[in-house]
Amino acid sequence: MPIQEVAKIWMDGSLVDWKDAKVHVLSHALHYGSGVFEGIRAYDTPQGPSVFRLDDHIKRLYRSAHIYHMDIPYQPEELIGATKELVKANDLAHCYIRPLVYLGYGEMGLNPAGVPVQVSIAAWPWGAYLGEEALEAGVRIKTSSWKRNDQNSLPPAAKATGQYINSILAKMEAVNGGYDEAIMLNQHGHIADGSGENIFIVTDGKLYTPPLSDGCLGGITRDSAMTIARDQGFEVIEQSLVRTDVYHADEAFFTGTAAEITPVRELDDRTIGEGKRGPITKQLQETFFAAATGELEQYRHWLYPVN
Repeated sequence: MPIQEVAKIWMDGSLVDWKDAKVHVLSHALHYGSGVFEGIRAYDTPQGPSVFRLDDHIKRLYRSAHIYHMDIPYQPEELIGATKELVKANDLAHCYIRPLVYLGYGEMGLNPAGVPVQVSIAAWPWGAYLGEEALEAGVRIKTSSWKRNDQNSLPPAAKATGQYINSILAKMEAVNGGYDEAIMLNQHGHIADGSGENIFIVTDGKLYTPPLSDGCLGGITRDSAMTIARDQGFEVIEQSLVRTDVYHADEAFFTGTAAEITPVRELDDRTIGEGKRGPITKQLQETFFAAATGELEQYRHWLYPVN
């Protein structure tokens, strides 16, 4: 999906013009994927633009950086303030936000000692990642031939830039095969997640999702969906899943900041349930969007107003 240009990007403590937000061609991150990032959304609410679960995203950014021995040269409160400042400066009512912590220019080689840690935050208008129609009709997905990174190869607990080469291979394979998205298995054949989303299934009124130990990212939207589901009386079970569990499910859906809550109607050319958004998925999706747009007092603490 094309990026829609706005006025400003926050880089290393200052707002700069979009066209001037550049890095050196010899930046370490460009050559080795040595960066960590977040995907965050702001929604239009009665209190004005509000960033969804901003503190949790920033906390995860610091956890990712810690895994890769990257010391972020700002306090979390500074990045929270910078994010709000950026959304306000660009006059965005709703948008996607991308904080990026990366190793810059200074040294070349696999040992990044002495390379400066740099930080940028960008924001721009961005609609539904898998398409607006998919929020109701659902998406067609396939099991990727590419396995998810093993826990002891690249840590899935980190949202690191270089790790997403693995996801790119799976995404391209799915799209080139005529599907919307992929799911990825770990080395034991258990479902980890999509190329950029967590996955849930609904069977006999219960929700199931892979545990973090099977290699999925600890998603913020995943956690939001689990919280909402439990608040509504549904049992949510984290357990290992294989592809046939999805084939036989009554419903399935993806969660993620970009994907939000998107139904899955088909896996590997097998219809899931009735082949459309199921009633439990619909209920969770509607509650999630109501929470994100400030309509529900119960979840107001998830919102960080920009103004």
